[in-house]
Amino acid sequence: MKKYLYGVLILVLLILPACSNKSSGDEIKTGDAKNPAGTITVWGWDVAAATLKESVEIFQKKYPDVEVKVEDFGSGDLYEKLTVGLAARGSGLPDVVLMEDERIPGYTHQFPQGFLPLNKLGYDKYKDSFNPAKVAAVQDKDGNMIAAPWDIGPAGVFYRVDYFEKANVDPDAIQTWDDYIEAGKKIKEATGAQLLPIDISNYDGVFQMMMQQQGLSYFDEDNKITLQSPEATRAMSVIKELYDADLVFNNSGWDGIVTATVNGTVATIPYGVWYTGTIMDQAPDLKGNWDMFYLPEFKEGGTRYANVGGSSLLIPSTTKNQSAAYAFVEFFTTDQESQMLGFEKYGLFPSLKDTYVLPEFTANSEYFNGSPIFKRFAEIVEEVPKIHLNENYAKASAITSNTQSSVLLEDKPVEDALKDAQKQLENEIKR
Repeated sequence: MKKYLYGVLILVLLILPACSNKSSGDEIKTGDAKNPAGTITVWGWDVAAATLKESVEIFQKKYPDVEVKVEDFGSGDLYEKLTVGLAARGSGLPDVVLMEDERIPGYTHQFPQGFLPLNKLGYDKYKDSFNPAKVAAVQDKDGNMIAAPWDIGPAGVFYRVDYFEKANVDPDAIQTWDDYIEAGKKIKEATGAQLLPIDISNYDGVFQMMMQQQGLSYFDEDNKITLQSPEATRAMSVIKELYDADLVFNNSGWDGIVTATVNGTVATIPYGVWYTGTIMDQAPDLKGNWDMFYLPEFKEGGTRYANVGGSSLLIPSTTKNQSAAYAFVEFFTTDQESQMLGFEKYGLFPSLKDTYVLPEFTANSEYFNGSPIFKRFAEIVEEVPKIHLNENYAKASAITSNTQSSVLLEDKPVEDALKDAQKQLENEIKR
């Protein structure tokens, strides 16, 4: 009995210091929900990380007791570290992490308890501050807001004003994809330029835009694959028409698009609003020779709106400073000044709707033919159709890119190619 009591006493003595260290300390300050304190780490990449870093000073005016450390990784490295950390139940993870919207379903599927549902912390009160399509992109399968919306990419068709004028083509007359193809033929004859760039074997972005403007992604709301839908057939058929008319420049990756922009290889570029920054930065000598019109519709009265890209902020559930992490996420994504910092300096188009009334959005752009280009993009944000994303997004995109290649480069019939793509995706999902 004495030996037993002695053993218990030793155990208690060993446990007490550990308990004492946790509770005594000023080493880890967390404050509370109203007065957060302590240190948090935020992961991001490139200009997004730069924006986060520069916003810390604004944040600390309201929350002076919170220290924010922003770590900048390449996006590939960030996702690799995030996956490893989540698999290791939080080891080495930050308190806040940036993520592209299309990747959110994959992570929440693989790690269903990996991130805090922000609506349960009060973030749902901001739901109406963002467009429905963006809100849908940051919700999990149970409808929780698992991420806080940041930037978005309403899409349009950037075009060379001088090429259109030389070919006597009125951009306002382009309403449908048929109109777009006919305009491309005239422009190519007059200038020698092809109409648009597509990295045929590796990027199905034009197909994705066409699908979204029809209200679909690779999957419908019931998670059924849509690659044999009339919408998919319609989209791929138009891309084939463009290619058969020799209007598609088969670029190689991001550098290929930028090069085609700078050297005049193409007359138009269907892309997200954030590409304005690239055009202005890479082609300063073309000031006044670029402008934008909305995506063509498939039929009169159809939708001309889609979104390309966008990212949001998530809080790993293993954070040891939930109050400070949430305070930062809430502040950064709903504060006009922080949002405008990213927009003005880095071209990151905010999803926060109340920024769109600010002068920076309503002013005419000297570079873009004197048009209020950002106002025009802002005006369509509410019109972008909601689509359903799930954890198989990446697989579907890769298969569709290969399908696009077989249709354009191997002349495989559209219907046959999409039928095979549907079967391949079904098989890959079953694995």
